[in-house]
Amino acid sequence: MTLRTLDTLGSLAGKRVIVRCDLNVPVKDGVITDDGRVRASLPTLNRLLAAGARVVVVSHLGRPDGTPEAKYSLEPVAGRLSELLGKPVAFAHDTVGQEASEAVAGLGDGEIALLENLRFNPGETSKDESERRGFAEQLAAFGDAFVSDGFGVVHRKQASVYDLAELLPSAAGLLIETELDVLDKLTENPERPYTVVLGGSKVSDKLGVIGHLLPRVNTLLIGGGMLFTFLKAQGHEVGSSLLEEDQLDTVRGYLAKADELGVTIVLPTDVVVASMFGADAEIEVTAADSIEKTAFGAAGLGLDIGPDTAKAFAEIIASSKTVFWNGPMGVFELEPFAAGTKAVAQALTEVDGLGVVGGGDSAAAVRALGFTDDQFGHISTGGGASLEFLEGKRLPGLEVLGWS
Repeated sequence: MTLRTLDTLGSLAGKRVIVRCDLNVPVKDGVITDDGRVRASLPTLNRLLAAGARVVVVSHLGRPDGTPEAKYSLEPVAGRLSELLGKPVAFAHDTVGQEASEAVAGLGDGEIALLENLRFNPGETSKDESERRGFAEQLAAFGDAFVSDGFGVVHRKQASVYDLAELLPSAAGLLIETELDVLDKLTENPERPYTVVLGGSKVSDKLGVIGHLLPRVNTLLIGGGMLFTFLKAQGHEVGSSLLEEDQLDTVRGYLAKADELGVTIVLPTDVVVASMFGADAEIEVTAADSIEKTAFGAAGLGLDIGPDTAKAFAEIIASSKTVFWNGPMGVFELEPFAAGTKAVAQALTEVDGLGVVGGGDSAAAVRALGFTDDQFGHISTGGGASLEFLEGKRLPGLEVLGWS
């Protein structure tokens, strides 16, 4: 089975096309602080509008508990989308109510509307199949066809991702096509050397991807909070750093498996240790096996990879032909602990091949640190979806579009 693409829908002139985007962007005081996902939706939306479709955009934002919350409204997104498209975007303050119905009915050919946050309705994420299906049927009444383009949610079996695709003639948008093309290059005959960089807070979040990628990569670089579980597994004390005691045996297994496969797992040789969690903490750079020998003793917190490690990681990344990175190297939001993540990001811009930022916190980090999207081979819009794909999991939002 192959993915159904936009071409399979035929002529869309005058047709109402529901587009599931992932417009889940950070909003502070009504202002979008990172519009990367909005911009990523533009190619599909522009193509549909140019084809004369009447476009109805649906998305979620944040995690409201099935009821409307002002801080999770998509209204600021409608404003930004209008600016980027260069045309009005009608906004409905509900998803399937009267205002939504009127907004859809009022569309002409080549016009666009955005409905309010899907997750304001409990049916969107309900575990009750009949409730979920009922909400999807209400949404389907607004469309003649459905385009799935929210890659960040294709690993979720939700009303607007799965059921809606079953109820209407459906296809994947251009963003999902792009994401799958990149992920295919990471899993099927990647150009070598192939390096994967994993960070973030928890080893448990990355267990599946480590296990699935070990037989496929040349080098695995470990940073972020998860590095301390690796250090502890090697017998080193880690002070008060983040630690998952219940994963120590699993990590030891991966270290042994890497040796068996000839894969190099590179752990930090030095770390930045802080007296407490905060931008004004006292800090000390120390060898990775000497965290409790700092002035902070057992109270010391490792919050970033050290400068020697950052340099070593950067050299490995820059000399690789394929690189996938998911998870920051430290608490990049606090300036004293951002250097490791910045070094990795900079190195990724210098890859002579394919350098992929794996969505989620990594995508937020590179933009927060002043990098632009065009400096990288690809910035994924779906951290969780990317990881599950690389774990070899089946993604319901893709399977319903014919992908297998």
